[in-house]
Amino acid sequence: MRINRALKFFLIAIGIMVVIGLIGGCAESSKALSTKNNTKTNSASTPGNFVPWDYRVEEKTVGDLIGVDMTLLPDNQLLANDENYATGDKVWTMSYMNAEMKTDSAGRADVVLSTWTPIKSYKTKAAADADLENLKVLVDTSVDLVGVYKTESSGKFREFAVITLPSGNEMKQPISEERYIKFKDKKTVKVTLETVHDYENYDETMAKFRGWKE
Repeated sequence: MRINRALKFFLIAIGIMVVIGLIGGCAESSKALSTKNNTKTNSASTPGNFVPWDYRVEEKTVGDLIGVDMTLLPDNQLLANDENYATGDKVWTMSYMNAEMKTDSAGRADVVLSTWTPIKSYKTKAAADADLENLKVLVDTSVDLVGVYKTESSGKFREFAVITLPSGNEMKQPISEERYIKFKDKKTVKVTLETVHDYENYDETMAKFRGWKE
């Protein structure tokens, strides 16, 4: 009787150990699967490079005062009230837009633009324009010409030139047939670029094509 009871307890203990082992194994497998899925999700999400894209100066009306900030009508955007404006005052504001430059798996460039965000207020348009002139600068320079090419559709031809911007990005622009012939044997061409500087880090820039100089 004692032997049967001891054997019974022994078998129960072995059964419990087996169940615990199975539960532990399932938990490890679930954990490993979760880790694998998380790794895949994270690796697929690759943030791009943010660059300054554009600035603009606008006249706004001061709305509600909220602590040390103020709202700007008509959009109710929030901005620091550094000049102690009152509700109803007319002010000039500078807003900025940045761009996220991404590259997909095929190597194609993708640009995602942000919304306009106000960064500074001015009592006069002249003061705002003076800052704007320092942040958006037109420069005449030479850039590498990747090449020119033609496309044809229903007997109509279109000509294009591809140049390399200072950022290293290649950009395509439609051109006239006369410019196509002129550019065919060139390695560099003269252009006008607009250099957009970052407001907080002036050395960070984005060059944008603004026209041909030849």
